[in-house]
Amino acid sequence: EKTKRSNSKIKIIAGVVGGGLFAMFALGLIAIVFFVRKRKHKKVNSSSKLLKYSGSGGTPRSMGGDMESGSVKDLQTHLFSYEELEEATDSFNENRELGDGGFGTVYKGILRDGRVVAVKRLYNNSYRRVEQFVNEAAILSRLRHPNLVMFYGCTSSQSRELLLVYEFVANGTVADHLHGHRAQERALSWPLRLNIAVESAAALTYLHAIEPPIVHRDVKTTNILLDADFHVKVADFGLSRLFPLDVTHVSTAPQGTPGYVDPEYHQCYQLTDKSDVYSFGVVLVELISSKPAVDITRQRNEINLAGMAINRIQKSQLEELVDLELGYESDPATKKMMTMVAELAFRCLQQNGEMRPPIKEVLEGLKGVQDLCVMEKDGGKDKKGPDPPLSPDTVHAQWDSRQTTPNTSQ
Repeated sequence: EKTKRSNSKIKIIAGVVGGGLFAMFALGLIAIVFFVRKRKHKKVNSSSKLLKYSGSGGTPRSMGGDMESGSVKDLQTHLFSYEELEEATDSFNENRELGDGGFGTVYKGILRDGRVVAVKRLYNNSYRRVEQFVNEAAILSRLRHPNLVMFYGCTSSQSRELLLVYEFVANGTVADHLHGHRAQERALSWPLRLNIAVESAAALTYLHAIEPPIVHRDVKTTNILLDADFHVKVADFGLSRLFPLDVTHVSTAPQGTPGYVDPEYHQCYQLTDKSDVYSFGVVLVELISSKPAVDITRQRNEINLAGMAINRIQKSQLEELVDLELGYESDPATKKMMTMVAELAFRCLQQNGEMRPPIKEVLEGLKGVQDLCVMEKDGGKDKKGPDPPLSPDTVHAQWDSRQTTPNTSQ
């Protein structure tokens, strides 16, 4: 009888232990399933956040796939084969080179469907995580603004090289026309330069307004292209988004280009939308002066154009900064407008990022100057609306800044 009791006890204990183990196994299985599902859900949600666009930025036209689904599979950008782009660029013939930048060399290409394109061949050491790149590129392909270069697609992650394909813009860069090999043509009159400033600011306003915002990080006149009608097409607006911040290529990484870099970056190592505003301030000074952002032949404290501009503006010596051939001395209306643009540039170039206006405010200021340009052309008819911004001659105290020549070299 004792043996029977002990056997039944053993059976009960075994049953309890077995049941407990089964319950633990079942719970573990449920926990694993729950964790996997939660992770998938989190991944979709994070993608969703990445892909939602705010009303202020406008929703780009869809090119297939559901913008709100957040599924990367729905967002594949057009993938080109390496062979197709090799053929389009005549095996990356050096005669097809359009330019050389911090991320790679750009070639003119003609696709099989007849489209003329610009193909960016990235340096081997300038990208990582190619899969992530392709997914991010899919988002860039959704951006639509008349003053942004259209991004057509890229090669796949399995390709032997990573190549980006953009629309071809025929009339070169703003830098070419201001102080480069096309400067002798003197094609950029003051009204054209003012329009370039407005359209460039409009493109940056769009990038800063979408959700999540895109900080260009390399705003400069070599990244502002001009089409056949001299309308702006801002380029390389997505490269900073696609690359990690620790790219080490010597000619510039997403941190920016010497002469244009936000001086505050050297203190906090963080680039923000106000960093773009600083760089755009340098672009504005280039437009009124026709001078390059960096010139080692200038005096030491004026090698950087930003430092030169601040110095001249604070001393009310704008005539020593601007390009006099634009009509600064011969036309009072032009002088007034160039002075107003110089004021905007001065505000953009403040050492402290918080002191700089948002790019949207800069755009509104430039549009105000452009309206004045139209009014003066029409002989001052229908002069309505608020008074234009004051000139530095009348508000010299507000133009004072503690800023010295910013150290923008890296």
